[in-house]
Amino acid sequence: MANFTCLAAARHEVLRSAGWDAEADGLLGAPPVSVVVKEGAHSSVLRALRFLGLGERAAVLVPCDDQDRVRTDLLADTLRTRSGPTIVAVECGNVNTGSFDDFAAVADIAETHRDAGNPTWVHVDGAVMLLAAASPGMSERVRGLDRLDSWSTDGHKLLNVAYDCGVAFCRNPAAHRAAMSVQAGYLEQGTGARDPMDFNPEFSRRARGVGVYAALRSLGRTGVSELVERTIGLARRFAEALAASGRAEIVNEVVSNQVLVRWLAPDGDNAGFANAVMAGVRGEGIAFFSGTTYRGERLMRISVSDWATDEQDVDRVVEALLRHAGAVPTVPPQKPALRPAP
Repeated sequence: MANFTCLAAARHEVLRSAGWDAEADGLLGAPPVSVVVKEGAHSSVLRALRFLGLGERAAVLVPCDDQDRVRTDLLADTLRTRSGPTIVAVECGNVNTGSFDDFAAVADIAETHRDAGNPTWVHVDGAVMLLAAASPGMSERVRGLDRLDSWSTDGHKLLNVAYDCGVAFCRNPAAHRAAMSVQAGYLEQGTGARDPMDFNPEFSRRARGVGVYAALRSLGRTGVSELVERTIGLARRFAEALAASGRAEIVNEVVSNQVLVRWLAPDGDNAGFANAVMAGVRGEGIAFFSGTTYRGERLMRISVSDWATDEQDVDRVVEALLRHAGAVPTVPPQKPALRPAP
């Protein structure tokens, strides 16, 4: 719903700039909207396009590099072939590799497209790592993020609040409100207070924002930064220990809290071996690992998200993983994460 909300604001604004009111007149007869997304974009982005009447098949897919970062040269080439209202979607923390798109380059490309007379909106799916923007140590990864138009994230990831808690941010609050608001005679509106109903798809809902507010007030900016950096440090600890065992390979560059692990089966059946190792550890109740299919290959995905996870947890889980893989555990020496936890 956070992606949907941001993309609804995007649809409103690029069509409004082209002289069309999408909320009042729908899409029949509207100027065509070019939707440009990266290959491997999260399914929630494509699902939002379906709900918005733009359609999944309308999306123009731009290839990525080996870490699932959008190829900005190919993005520029793609936009040069399009004209009119345009929506671009990129990522802050890929769900598999944890990678960050080059936001500064994307912003430059979008500005060039906009300056050529094409209404353009860039949305960032930041479900995994939007909070990295709070960390000074991640400043280079998120450079240019502030130049884009909307951002979404999930409170249930690093903030560890309830699962159904997406957060939508739009640079243009008028577009956000125009895409979402509705009037009814029986509603008490126009009181001057900010009504959440004007900024999300639901008339009524529980106060999801209270948990997010409490978590952010408790952590503060420093606490959020430390949480980001600590989870990244623990992900790297996982990666180093598993790679050192000789029984597994790390597929991705560990730049955030996501690790992709290829288990090396003695008989060559890596997919079956990965499933067996994960099932063994889950069966013991030590940790929960689930697999992912990444570029056609079955891998184990590690996502370090819990605020309470520490180095001892990582070492205990690595021991269990390697025991189920039939390998002798090799755990890196004790060392602090990128920044000590509070």
